[in-house]
Amino acid sequence: MSLNTAAQPRPLINALQQNIRRVIVGKDEAIELMLIALLCRGHVLIEDVPGVGKTTLASALAKSLQCSFKRIQFTPDVTPSDVTGFTMVNMQTGEMEFKPGAVMSQIILADEINRTSPKTQSSLLEVMEEGQVTVDGVTRKLPSPFMVMATQNPVDFVGTYPLPEAQMDRFFLCINIGYPSVEEETDVLERYTGRVTPMQTLGPVCDASQICAMQEQIGGIYCAPEVRKYVAVIADATRRCPDLQLGVSPRGSIALVRAAQACALLSGRDYIIPDDVRHMVHPVLAHRLIVTPEARMKGIQPGRVLNEIVNRVPVP
Repeated sequence: MSLNTAAQPRPLINALQQNIRRVIVGKDEAIELMLIALLCRGHVLIEDVPGVGKTTLASALAKSLQCSFKRIQFTPDVTPSDVTGFTMVNMQTGEMEFKPGAVMSQIILADEINRTSPKTQSSLLEVMEEGQVTVDGVTRKLPSPFMVMATQNPVDFVGTYPLPEAQMDRFFLCINIGYPSVEEETDVLERYTGRVTPMQTLGPVCDASQICAMQEQIGGIYCAPEVRKYVAVIADATRRCPDLQLGVSPRGSIALVRAAQACALLSGRDYIIPDDVRHMVHPVLAHRLIVTPEARMKGIQPGRVLNEIVNRVPVP
């Protein structure tokens, strides 16, 4: 059974992909993962070495959407009130007035998120999980659609504060871009050494209402009981694995099913198949796992452990 052609989001997704490809060369998988997170109302952590296009990828998606956008350049002196907002006395009226922070936008780019203090990092916890911000006891809903895209450099430890487990678990998926091939880098040099760069001419190709309409379709994708159990068994195996100090949370399991639903939707199906789950298991789960100190000493990485678990669990 397939989705009605009129209801398929593929033409709009294709338009977004083509628009982003004007500035990002040869990273189709990373682009698709960004769009899957957008469809699932999820947040993205882009983690890679400096200079490979993390901020460019996030900015390209933001410019492709006709939504309000704010960029937060995280540094040690950024405070929680810079992010969430604050109340102050209006000297003309004598009344308390709310001054919105950077998160009161639809698309947020949290650039180099691990360069700010843990206290400021924690100001995003409520925002990312509940889509609201509470300042001085007053809760305000954030606009829809809402998405946080964060970047960080894993090898740059000077002046950084590692993200806590609770923060990592709130990221829907983690993306690694990687270096370009020789052919791709040649294309990059051609595009970015002229008088006008592609980013300067990039414009929106869809609006907030179109994004919200696509997001509503995700919940209608059918997930069979066998597939749900398959996801639960994978999650349970991570919690029992002796090489892992921290396994997958129920939030991670829900995210994996949602990501598989988005895969099915983009494939023109209204049901999930096990291949959808296997395709999304690494981007959605790997960053949530923490290996034991003993395993780390042996050079064991979360991705390797996850591979072994997925290969061991029977496919329905």
